Amino acid sequence: MARIGRRERGIDYWPGFVDALSTLVLAIVFLLTVFMVAQFFLSQQVTDKDTALQKLTRQISELTDLLALERVNRKNLEENLALLGDTLNASETERKRLEGLLAGSGGVVPAPDASGQMASLNRDLDAQRQISARALAQVEALNQQINALRRQLAALEDALNASEARDRESQAKIADLGQRLNVALAQKVQELARYRSEFFGRLRQILSNRSDVRVVGDRFVFQSEVFFDVGSAAVSTAGKTELDKLASALIALDGEIPPDIPWILRVDGHTDKKPVTGTGQFKSNWELSAARAISVVQYLVSKGVQPTRLMAAGFGEFQPIELGESEDALKRNRRIELKLTDR
Repeated sequence: MARIGRRERGIDYWPGFVDALSTLVLAIVFLLTVFMVAQFFLSQQVTDKDTALQKLTRQISELTDLLALERVNRKNLEENLALLGDTLNASETERKRLEGLLAGSGGVVPAPDASGQMASLNRDLDAQRQISARALAQVEALNQQINALRRQLAALEDALNASEARDRESQAKIADLGQRLNVALAQKVQELARYRSEFFGRLRQILSNRSDVRVVGDRFVFQSEVFFDVGSAAVSTAGKTELDKLASALIALDGEIPPDIPWILRVDGHTDKKPVTGTGQFKSNWELSAARAISVVQYLVSKGVQPTRLMAAGFGEFQPIELGESEDALKRNRRIELKLTDR
């Protein structure tokens, strides 16, 4: 037994390296998570902006087509107006000619055909004037519509420029926010890692004289016999003594860690592969492992540890650390593991 204890204590030179490695992995995972979240929100922002820009571009294209059509219509009306003006001038010239003929007749009543021609020309002249007036009104209306379209086009271009400016500003803010979030999360990870190292150091000092407590990676592993009798989930008297030390360390740690750093102590229960026997209180090793983890958590709560800082989990015989069939291997699989982690 003494030789096994010396071998177990010889492994204690490596936990510091394991802590540093696990902290580095956690930091990388956090940074990757933050990067993915920032990328997701950035892609959402860019998609929304692209949709708005496409809509504005379509509106500008439609208004440009309408403006071109109105310009064509105005050109046609102007040509019609010029044609009407020429007709009106010709009618005026013809009327003046007839009036001159009438004046040169010396007051003689003109022939019926000349009088009729004069009246017809007057009617045509009045009709041409009315048509010309309507054409001028249409041209004026088209000019007003073209001006209105130009104003709308200018407003849309201003809105498009403003949207692009807001988009650039949003992207800059998102990038800055992502950088600050990365820095903040990295700081929180480093702080939690530092407090985890302090917690591990305190527990090592408290449990340094026990050969049935080991450090495996980022966890403390207690043999089930430290806390429980065979087949029982009630904490033994000796187990309460050890849990009192653990509770004191947790309460002290909770007072030192800032409240904005989320952390919990996870209590994992494990059993060997032998079927549960005895009173029949537990139907499976899974129920026994979960009940033992809950008993440890409940006892720590009774000693003043905040329930929000604790979590219990049962794994039964399905997470062994020894695959052999020897009694020593089975004993090592009957265990309670403690792991300080983030939420």
